[in-house]
Amino acid sequence: MNADLITTLSNELHHALVARSPVPPLSGRGLGLDVRDAYRIQQGFIAHRLAAGDRVTGKKIGVTSEAVQQMLDVHQPDFGILLQSMHYAAGQPIPAASLIQPRAEGEIAFFLRRDLRGPGVTRDDVLDATEAVAACFEIVDSRIRDWRIRIEDTIADNASCGVYVLGERVSPHALDLGTCAMTLEKNGECVATGLGSAALGHPADAVAWLANTLGSFGIPLLAGETILSGSLAALIPVQAGDRLSMRITGIGGCTAVFC
Repeated sequence: MNADLITTLSNELHHALVARSPVPPLSGRGLGLDVRDAYRIQQGFIAHRLAAGDRVTGKKIGVTSEAVQQMLDVHQPDFGILLQSMHYAAGQPIPAASLIQPRAEGEIAFFLRRDLRGPGVTRDDVLDATEAVAACFEIVDSRIRDWRIRIEDTIADNASCGVYVLGERVSPHALDLGTCAMTLEKNGECVATGLGSAALGHPADAVAWLANTLGSFGIPLLAGETILSGSLAALIPVQAGDRLSMRITGIGGCTAVFC
């Protein structure tokens, strides 16, 4: 795919973000779009936000759990870039009107104390490089109309990043993150449960996958970054007035409120 078309599609997604108006799937246009092209579009999409003064705070892994893969009919993980403007404090009202078609994911976030550079990163490398973990809500959002996405669409759309909310940090080193159990409530009703193992078998394995995949692009995971390791259950649609809360055993809780 030539550079001009990459730029055109990046611009289209940025306009969709700003106008809060979704666009038809990129993958259905007969353009020959492949995964590497999609990541080039993602880079252009992010470049618009960085040029406007935003800054990178971390990275995220998407489509890690079987529940999400089945829901979206996308059957391989992807990654996206987290920005400062995406971060909300726990309990801080999130304007639903700032998003297009939001859905919530309960996840485990990792906070790195040293860089990770693939290839060859293992689960043990990730745990050794991790300063803390936290319960996290990622509110995914799609600039693709009606969530009609293939893997190329969600990659180009920055892995369907919306906003994210972090709970209190705890040390991971006495925890078996694969067996940590999550309970997620929406407006006081339990709507999802899951285990850490839902994220590619173990959330640290998901982070290792990310480090190794980014390594093929020459991109490291950096000390100080926040890494979202992937949803532990199916996506939960949200709207103005909703209140979400979650707890993960051994890690703690997180809340997200929509206005």
